[in-house]
Amino acid sequence: MSDISPVILWFRDDLRLNDHRALKAACDSGAPIVPVFILDDGAAANWSLGAASRWWLAHSLSSLQTSLSACGVKLILRRGATRDILETLVKESKSSAIYFTRSYEPWAVALEHQLKDFFDTRDVSLKRYGGRLLREPEDLRTKTGDVYKVYTPFWRALSASYVPAPEISAPKKIISTKTDLKSEKLDDWKLVPSKPNWAVGFQNAWQPGESGAHKALETFLTQALATYTEDRNRPDKYGTSRLSPHLHFGEISPAQCWRAATAHSARHKGVDKGLETFLKEIVWREFSHSLLFHWPDLPEQPFRKDFSAFPWANNSAHLKAWQRGQTGYPIVDAGMRELWHTGYMHNRVRMIVASFLIKHLLIPWQEGEAWFWDTLLDADLANNAASWQWVAGSGADAAPYFRIFNPITQGEKFDPDGVYVRRWVPELSKLPTTVLHAPWTAPDEVLKLAGITLGKNYPKPIVDHATARERALQAYDAVKRAAAKTE
Repeated sequence: MSDISPVILWFRDDLRLNDHRALKAACDSGAPIVPVFILDDGAAANWSLGAASRWWLAHSLSSLQTSLSACGVKLILRRGATRDILETLVKESKSSAIYFTRSYEPWAVALEHQLKDFFDTRDVSLKRYGGRLLREPEDLRTKTGDVYKVYTPFWRALSASYVPAPEISAPKKIISTKTDLKSEKLDDWKLVPSKPNWAVGFQNAWQPGESGAHKALETFLTQALATYTEDRNRPDKYGTSRLSPHLHFGEISPAQCWRAATAHSARHKGVDKGLETFLKEIVWREFSHSLLFHWPDLPEQPFRKDFSAFPWANNSAHLKAWQRGQTGYPIVDAGMRELWHTGYMHNRVRMIVASFLIKHLLIPWQEGEAWFWDTLLDADLANNAASWQWVAGSGADAAPYFRIFNPITQGEKFDPDGVYVRRWVPELSKLPTTVLHAPWTAPDEVLKLAGITLGKNYPKPIVDHATARERALQAYDAVKRAAAKTE
């Protein structure tokens, strides 16, 4: 046993042992380590963990417990206010320092400042490390010193300057403290639903934890990277990495993904195009986090302030139909049902359903953002906020306001054989593909043969596409006119 004062290793959204800078530094100190995870329900105010994220967290923590136990230490679980728990744990363990990985959400930034002010007066060192991003958000600037607001130059600057550091291997042994510290039981946190267990579909689709993250990465590299550029927009195919929840919870780092993908490309011919597309997606995540860090009100307020005058409709019946996958547009309904059953939705379909909510229904993007926050396993504040604002046209480097997805042609283009729609909207499974994405256009005899009665066992469209498109354009024009008057 070591005679050096123990140190606390505070786990947050970094639930892994490999490529973990704070863990490596804590181990290098030679001190006994007290690993802790704190469930602080009040820290994030309106953005406390959604129901789906709580399910993932439970399984990820269980995996981390097993990994740490194999290294000879116990993960301490405590629930409550972070500062109070860390103060108590410092006293109980007689720790001299707290090691942790930096976070970028507004409440996390504020908390880190509070902890520094608090522990600086108590002779406890706070040791903060990076790892959630490839580059720290303060580091990447334009030539004039401004924050990037457009993705493409951000991508060029990051990809030209980023060189991943060598990977840090997980320790085989971690020195434990002599003090017997109490830990709460993970099951007592009741993160996993019981009755009703609405997360049954999650269990069949996912393996949370560091091991699951690396399996997902390896599967993607060997089976989908080569065709990623072509297939990533096809929800009917296995064409995406499905790494987003693993990245959000820090079971794998973006640097690990970058290294592995570039190494795989170097060993295999014909994957360069897929590699670049994949790396660009990693950098979209970086861009979103940079925006959130520099504009912390991004989840609540439009980045473009002129959008504050947008004439939203706020139709609660339409919102509920969208949430339940009952809009009458099959590709939209398939996406919303996939989300409910698996905690995930294909990225192309996310754009389609978001565009439908905002532009067809004129429902505020914040409503969609809140629903995704509660139901997505990969709910990430930066990605969620930036993506919804991108679709709305109110964000940085956003889609043009007149880009209004036609849910019929989107379905026909990206689910041409109807595989995705039939999987998630089984009541339409017997419809011919020619009318699958617009059932209301099918002749009566075709609907009858397919066992469909529109308005009974599958809804009629809740809005007409052409009418909704024209209404959306008029709403966006009103915003432009209002902005012009204030100039």
